[in-house]
Amino acid sequence: MLIDQHTQARAEKDLFETIGDAAFPCVGAKSAMARGTLKVLACHSLDSSWDDLIIHQALMDWAAEYRADPSGLRSLAVAFEGPTDIDEARFEDLMWQRIQSFADKDAWLGHPYDHRVSADPADPHFSLSFGGEAFFVVGLHPNASRPARRFARPTLVFNLHDQFERLREEGRYDKMRATILNRDVALAGDINPMLARHGEASEAAQYSGRLVDDTWQCPFSDKRASAA
Repeated sequence: MLIDQHTQARAEKDLFETIGDAAFPCVGAKSAMARGTLKVLACHSLDSSWDDLIIHQALMDWAAEYRADPSGLRSLAVAFEGPTDIDEARFEDLMWQRIQSFADKDAWLGHPYDHRVSADPADPHFSLSFGGEAFFVVGLHPNASRPARRFARPTLVFNLHDQFERLREEGRYDKMRATILNRDVALAGDINPMLARHGEASEAAQYSGRLVDDTWQCPFSDKRASAA
């Protein structure tokens, strides 16, 4: 059963209002929203596999659309109706359950892992891969400790790795990253200790937004890791 149009419209409205707030730090998300390339997919529950096939298909379609037109920034936000009463650890656990399900489907369908990134979550060059394109995830939920990660419903925002590599090649990435960091400090009062550059530390630890230490182990494995 697909989500009803009213729920879909409400999820879009709520996310657009959050991103459109003057204090929201991510200028990349603001740019994607302004360009009409921020897609919101409303789904039932983060603790259920009910919509996993729909979400995975959306990721494959998103990858194909990007390859056809790689201009600008774009994001796919999967907004779940619940659960909304979970803490950061539980959100992280459920987030990785959903990601594992999407990755298993991608492998079963025979999609290659994006050769530009690693499938090993402990590798500094790790990213997810769906439909042959690398993605990273920004998790949002009501009880996030970082203000920039707080949103009314659990949400996974999928961003294409390649679009940020293109920004690096164009010399625009560092300026955008500095702007986001400065805006995040203005919002939260301190710098996010989990942020790291791709290639310096695995981005997997950053996905949920929870503060973790060096002993944290990612609860994810991709069947294609040995061949990636």
